Amino acid sequence: MSTIVTPQLEPDALRGRIARFREVQAEIVRQVRRVIVGQEEVLEQVMIALFVGGHCLITGLPGTAKTLLVRTMAQTLGLLFKRIQFTPDLMPSDITGTDILQEDPDSGRRRFEFQKGPIFANMLLADEINRTPPKTQSALLQAMQEYQVTAGGRTYNLDLPFFVLATQNPVEQEGTYPLPEAQLDRFMFMVNIGYPSKHEERQIVRSTTMDLEREVEPVLSAADILAVQKTLRRLPVSDLVVDYAVSLARATRPREQGSPTFISDWLNWGAGPRAAQYLVLGAKATAILNGRLNVSCADVRKVAKPVLRHRLFTNFNADAEGIGSDQVIEKLIAAVPEDSERTAAAKKPG
Repeated sequence: MSTIVTPQLEPDALRGRIARFREVQAEIVRQVRRVIVGQEEVLEQVMIALFVGGHCLITGLPGTAKTLLVRTMAQTLGLLFKRIQFTPDLMPSDITGTDILQEDPDSGRRRFEFQKGPIFANMLLADEINRTPPKTQSALLQAMQEYQVTAGGRTYNLDLPFFVLATQNPVEQEGTYPLPEAQLDRFMFMVNIGYPSKHEERQIVRSTTMDLEREVEPVLSAADILAVQKTLRRLPVSDLVVDYAVSLARATRPREQGSPTFISDWLNWGAGPRAAQYLVLGAKATAILNGRLNVSCADVRKVAKPVLRHRLFTNFNADAEGIGSDQVIEKLIAAVPEDSERTAAAKKPG
């Protein structure tokens, strides 16, 4: 396993660290490619979320390797991986764990002992998360935000790093429960997986219908990933990039002063402050993945769709016109200039 040491902020040390990180990232991709065909953009977005410390909601049609991608990533990163198959009868205690009455063999006394649930892992796959009622879905809220679980009046810390990668089917609605807005906002990215190209599908069919060894080897340890996360947060970002991320997030709110007209025409409400935070963190990870020390507004635009698409809620007008959140984001990016905060300040009477 590779070992990554968190550097100080000196540019030379940081450049060396980024160069080493890119080598490791290339090895992660090589390992994943042993199992997963195509999906370059999806893989990049999942890696960005993992290295930032965010959670991912992966949406895709059946048979598009959502579960396989998550399991392969866990193996490549050398993390403790657990999977929960969400069903309508799943209870919160099935996720967090429960107190079980145990008898001491020496004294004969009985006492309750907490049996940890599958949420006590480094990487948790919440498979078909929208198949369970909101009461059970909400069992993930505290863990995703605070990295803790409260059960039986006691609070237990989760081992870090901790990621939730949830999957859902976008076309099958019968017997499903849409995620509440508070739950959606906990996810850094909503990653959309589409059908593979004809060439990719041919490769998939060939590789899965032959007796081939497709084992992957761990590239990073849990400690390495925590070091990457710490280093990423130390990467400096200019005021221009921060202002641009904040402007994008604020422009999605229909009643926000200065937001484009089409926002109030098409959206009921937009993104909260967490969106701007994830835009900046995602931009940092994008810059590092491309071997750069400087974070640009272009990096913010690159992660805008996965960050914002599940935080924008379209209204009847947009639905009637066939306008989805991705189309709103594309138009928003074209409407919000990079220096919008400075331009607005300059226009104020002095």
